[in-house]
Amino acid sequence: MSQRNYRSAIVGTGGIATAHARAVTGSGGRAHLAAAVDVDLERAEAFAGTWEIPRVHASLTDLLREEQVDLVHLCTPPELHAPLALECLEAGVTALVEKPPTLSLAEMDTLVEAERRSSAHVATVLQHRFGAGAVRLRRLAGAGELGRPLLATCATQWYRDEAYFAVPWRGTWEKEGGGPTMGHGIHQFDLLLSVLGPWSEVTAIAARRARDVDTEDVSMALVTFDSGAVATVVNSVVSPRQTSELRFDYEHATVEVEHLYGYTDDDWTVTPAPGHEDVVALWNREHATVPSGHEGWFAAVLDALDRDEAPPVTVGDARRTMEFVAALYASAFTGERVRSGQITPDHPFAPRMDGTGTPWEKVRNP
Repeated sequence: MSQRNYRSAIVGTGGIATAHARAVTGSGGRAHLAAAVDVDLERAEAFAGTWEIPRVHASLTDLLREEQVDLVHLCTPPELHAPLALECLEAGVTALVEKPPTLSLAEMDTLVEAERRSSAHVATVLQHRFGAGAVRLRRLAGAGELGRPLLATCATQWYRDEAYFAVPWRGTWEKEGGGPTMGHGIHQFDLLLSVLGPWSEVTAIAARRARDVDTEDVSMALVTFDSGAVATVVNSVVSPRQTSELRFDYEHATVEVEHLYGYTDDDWTVTPAPGHEDVVALWNREHATVPSGHEGWFAAVLDALDRDEAPPVTVGDARRTMEFVAALYASAFTGERVRSGQITPDHPFAPRMDGTGTPWEKVRNP
């Protein structure tokens, strides 16, 4: 496997762009920052100065016309993710898209089809899949060392005040696509799905409890997986004691992680079932001090590209997670249990995550 040096461009130079710049510059010479793009050229120039980026552009169109780049990191508000990713695919340039990758399942399917016609790829930034603990958990579970998965709990309980939602696109269906289910909890339940595999059914509720937004600020789901395992998923932006927690109960051990925005091995614990104390020794054979984050994800992207493979998280991976989001909202707003595969292109929750409408909107506009 030969290594290349990939030319990267960052589109959107707001807060999350720093994590991408740090990942690229920390790649050990495997990639470099060739350009920065922002509709606010002054902001782009300031960002370029900080990271020693040679060129700036006011639009992705300008970038693709004037530069030869291998990778475009899309760090814009969510409503721009799909159209910019499509533009990249049409130009034969791989797009690395911040979460959520699209505003809807229908938009996700458009990306799937566009990728099939392109020589390039789209990958979603869901970096918690790539921390050492998550990789080890999937390996041990896949090898049968933990026994059957029985039960899991997944909680993203964060706090975002009213000032956070003063940004015009936040808390809206049209520009953000959803509330904490789409923009916050997606990190944890995507990791849950990557560990437990295909889900089969979702029963959910969503509520607007404290924030003056169009979307929910809390959601909860009961999930059944094809394996028979069951899980709870909680997503919140109204929780003063913030935490991100995942717990997996297997036949032979409980495996847990608690962190906030990124974990190391020190955040994981393993509790063996009686008679299976060897699981702890298996877990402790390795130890990593590097936190989960964009660096580990980007290294995995480069590894895949060096092998001429689609980078993780692929459009297929991301679609499974986005289908789960759509099913959660559909269940919450219709009161029905939703099965995997039920949200077909003609389903009301395919083009919009609020589908047939939210209970609070119906009260406002009876």
